[in-house]
Amino acid sequence: MAAVRRERSVALVTGASSGIGASYAARLAQDGYDLVLVARRRDRLEELAGRLRTQGSTAEVLPADLTDPGDLTKVETRASRGDIEFLVNNAGFAGYRPFAELDSKIAEDLIRLHVLAVTRLTRAALPGMLRRHSGAIVNVASLLSLSGSLPANPLPYRATYAGAKAFILTFTQALAGELPASGVRLQDTLNVDRSRMAAMAMQPDEVVTASVAALEQGELICVPGLEDPGLIEQLTGAQRAVMQAANRPQLAVRYQAPSRSGKSSS
Repeated sequence: MAAVRRERSVALVTGASSGIGASYAARLAQDGYDLVLVARRRDRLEELAGRLRTQGSTAEVLPADLTDPGDLTKVETRASRGDIEFLVNNAGFAGYRPFAELDSKIAEDLIRLHVLAVTRLTRAALPGMLRRHSGAIVNVASLLSLSGSLPANPLPYRATYAGAKAFILTFTQALAGELPASGVRLQDTLNVDRSRMAAMAMQPDEVVTASVAALEQGELICVPGLEDPGLIEQLTGAQRAVMQAANRPQLAVRYQAPSRSGKSSS
């Protein structure tokens, strides 16, 4: 199953030096894309680029630390050239620590990488896709984006990381709602973090296989290990129900100030 169109197009993959990013780059090369490879380590990117070139793809190496403002601007400039038809926002790190102990620089870098970089690169690549009425944006998030109500144990301390990944999930859903007939496909991939939950994590190639299949099937939220997609519909349905039920000008009874008699005021 091919990821998208058969003619050669250009894909930009962040976090491309290993894991899901490297696997996605290899899959896109197999499907006929030229690649722009973004990650911090040039040596790993050059090694991957060499392998992809043997498959007939052009592989452009663009070393960058997306938490660095200058490097992000460099990649943003490349993404805004207008030729990117497939964008994979995959770069990330976890920084698991109790929030009260989390170094402020780590917290800032988490937000720069998962929120600012995803937003700016998507904004840079999108106009070209809209002009062509064709394109795909895959934002790799985490199952932990759904974990806000769960206890810290046995899950890792994750307030900033999970919050940033939850931004990616909501951002992708809301943007898809803005582009229903644009020809641009969006997807949020919710995978398990291999760095802390390796026993439960899927192999990167399998995550990519699921993501590509989900794009073909029109799934906005891809959870590679989830057998019952109806659970996602239940989740989004519950969100819609809360929005609809709460969209009224009256204060909920439980929040109304009690009268002097002890009864709720009208």
